[in-house]
Amino acid sequence: MPTRTLRIALLHLAPIPGDLTRNRRLVEKAVTAAARLGATWVITPELIVTGYTFADSIGTQWILPQPDSWMTRMSRLAAQLRVTLFLSCPEQDRKSRKRYNSLFAIAANGAILGTHRKINTLRVGSEAWSTPGTQTVAIPVPPFTRVGMLICADAFTPEISKRLQHQGAQLLVSAAAWAPGLHGPNGEWERCTLDTGLPLIVCNRTGPDKTLDFRQAESVVAKDGKRLLSLSSARSAVFVIEWDLEGQTLATEDYQSLYL
Repeated sequence: MPTRTLRIALLHLAPIPGDLTRNRRLVEKAVTAAARLGATWVITPELIVTGYTFADSIGTQWILPQPDSWMTRMSRLAAQLRVTLFLSCPEQDRKSRKRYNSLFAIAANGAILGTHRKINTLRVGSEAWSTPGTQTVAIPVPPFTRVGMLICADAFTPEISKRLQHQGAQLLVSAAAWAPGLHGPNGEWERCTLDTGLPLIVCNRTGPDKTLDFRQAESVVAKDGKRLLSLSSARSAVFVIEWDLEGQTLATEDYQSLYL
């Protein structure tokens, strides 16, 4: 029997801090390109709409409860292209008015399936605007019964991914803005898969930011404590991988790339 596979696009993009219009257009272009390459899942990096150090230049008052008008537009685009979209976008809680660094799972019919609010946020500096999330919820995302979502440094705390495992997650997906260097990733993603027995797909970003340089940052596929694939580009790129749904691993180490 032929292997059942899922074609997944990692949008390894370079947002400009605070340039919402430009960044949103970049995401729309990349999602459309991913669909043309045959991807049916599309994953964005952390804070792709804003860039990492946006708050000093544009503040946070523009952050609204979701779905706002652009999130609604992206949901319609996902439905039009028939892709499942993991979209990183800040949000404001309707009741508490607190703001969160969030990752949304949008189904191929445009419905929002669930949200993860980043738990391990920095309480000073560029992430000080973001209230730490408190919940981990593994959600149904076809073709999986349940998928666990993380954002960047959430992989640093074993208990977060273990809770997702206990809730029945079959796969972990992470949006990231994690630059290499002194405080860069140092085995956290690999350890996350070893702790849980679950594979992890990480979509990181690229490009320079005001305080960090992401041009050598890596998007990663990890399983059983090892990296199966590391992908990087100094410019915006769409990387497309084939996932073996039966073996829960890469169907092949080959991948497609499209530079934007």
